[in-house]
Amino acid sequence: MIDMRQLRNNFEETAQLLETRGVSREELGQVMALDEDRRKLLVQVEEQKKVRNQTSEEIAQLKRNKEDADDKIKAMQELGEEISKLDQEVKEVENKRHDILARIPNLPAEGVPVGEDEDDNEEIHRKGDLPDFDFTPKAHYEIGEDLGILDFAAGGKVAGSRFLYYRGMGAKLERALYNFMLDQHAKEGYIETITPYLANDQAMYGTGQFPKFTEDVFQIEHDDRDLTLIPTAEVTLTNYYAGDIIPGEELPIKFTAMSPCFRSEAGSAGRDTRGLIRLHQFHKVEMVKFAKPDQSFDELESMTQNAENILEMLKLPYRRIVLCTGDMGFSASKTYDIEVWIPAQDTYREISSCSNCVDFQARRAKIRYRDENGKPQLAHTLNGSGLAVGRTVAAVLENYQNADGSVTIPEVLVPYMGGVTKITKENALG
Repeated sequence: MIDMRQLRNNFEETAQLLETRGVSREELGQVMALDEDRRKLLVQVEEQKKVRNQTSEEIAQLKRNKEDADDKIKAMQELGEEISKLDQEVKEVENKRHDILARIPNLPAEGVPVGEDEDDNEEIHRKGDLPDFDFTPKAHYEIGEDLGILDFAAGGKVAGSRFLYYRGMGAKLERALYNFMLDQHAKEGYIETITPYLANDQAMYGTGQFPKFTEDVFQIEHDDRDLTLIPTAEVTLTNYYAGDIIPGEELPIKFTAMSPCFRSEAGSAGRDTRGLIRLHQFHKVEMVKFAKPDQSFDELESMTQNAENILEMLKLPYRRIVLCTGDMGFSASKTYDIEVWIPAQDTYREISSCSNCVDFQARRAKIRYRDENGKPQLAHTLNGSGLAVGRTVAAVLENYQNADGSVTIPEVLVPYMGGVTKITKENALG
């Protein structure tokens, strides 16, 4: 959530920044009008409370003098009712203001390109050589189905479209990839974590999924508890410190976790309907950081490099782009996307998104640290995919495919595959 003080004190500058993110001045004007109503009501409340305090003193004095205080007591009761009514009005105005603020995205950081959509994103660099096939490359789902290691039909029978079974070497490859990623991130100083796979509404609100994106998740109701299957371990990792004050000397803190992710993919009808690119359930290795404000953008650079390191070790070609204001996620102030080469599509596709959310999530989740003067300050939070595992499987199958339908295992994964160097029809199911 953006800082209300910034909107009050720098309305024009803030409005211009938020316009690049699709927020209208009318919407911000509603916030400011409600804020002004709230402040006026608070003045009235304080004035009435002063009168109440003064009347209480007068009543006490009358009683000490054994004089009649009935009229003032009656006036006090009426005043108490007026104060209660004003307090309720303040609460209603605050709720209306909060409801609008909760749906306003983060402010873009300085230097983020201004644009409307992905066409306005800017490429930073490309790394790795594109594969040079002497045959027409197949899509990963064709390779997987031919080898019998990906079964989308069975997944559809059990759970519907965009679910699948990994089988044999397919399951082993998925497991090898996320174990490799976790081991690598642990070497880079991330604390490996296994988190809950369900989150309450407050946790979803803290990281910015609620209330704006409730249609994008799977929710369950059980024992009068509203819980959501996590769309990413960002939710549970970031909320680890919700409501806490972190000792400043411990920052930056780095977490990593592999988790299943559940997404309804609302609004994506017709997009990537086949294969591993856009599923309702998939695995992802997540990276989350907590940092001081003067550390966070350096930590974003290192986090993004951590994700790139995985692709470099796998020898998969990729590129890094910086997202424009119109394409960034709701909570992000600056985002780098890493896109891996997908030969069958003859293009790069997102495999990681690394974002600095500055104090936006920390304000919602009340995540603070104690500065050198002992004063609590809002921390900065960062998150990134390190990597989306299913999309990495897709990239390996397509970039390492052979003319005979087999798939060579990237060298760095061979130990995780029990020494297997190639997936063939003969060994596909183990």
